[in-house]
Amino acid sequence: MLAIKGIGRDTIAGFLAEVGDIEQYRHPKQIIKLAGLNLKENTSGKHKGQAKITKRGRKRLRALLFRVMMPLVAKNAAFKALHEYYTKRPDNPLKKMQSLIALCNKLIRVLFGILKKGHEFNESKMMQDIPRFAELLKAA
Repeated sequence: MLAIKGIGRDTIAGFLAEVGDIEQYRHPKQIIKLAGLNLKENTSGKHKGQAKITKRGRKRLRALLFRVMMPLVAKNAAFKALHEYYTKRPDNPLKKMQSLIALCNKLIRVLFGILKKGHEFNESKMMQDIPRFAELLKAA
């Protein structure tokens, strides 16, 4: 987990302290919901409201993930490229805060894969979420 540029021991310790035993989770969506980063939409009848994060979870975990996302976007090339893509994509671009929340969810999925499944962090594999990078990788 320390192979991810921009994440330190304190972040990992805080994440593990808030999440607990990783073996009790079957899917990263469970940790996303624990952090309160899952989306809900305020709708009723014909009214279609905005989709916002629920904030019904561990406040410290949510704060930790958000605080670590700022240096990650600044120092890690993969997270920086994803943030650029999310905010500047032609169809449905996200606001900067929305992009950071999406990247927090991405970080949870990455950490879950490292802890639970024993995968290594690979920036090029993570960049496959961006369609133009995926096309470039297939062409090469």
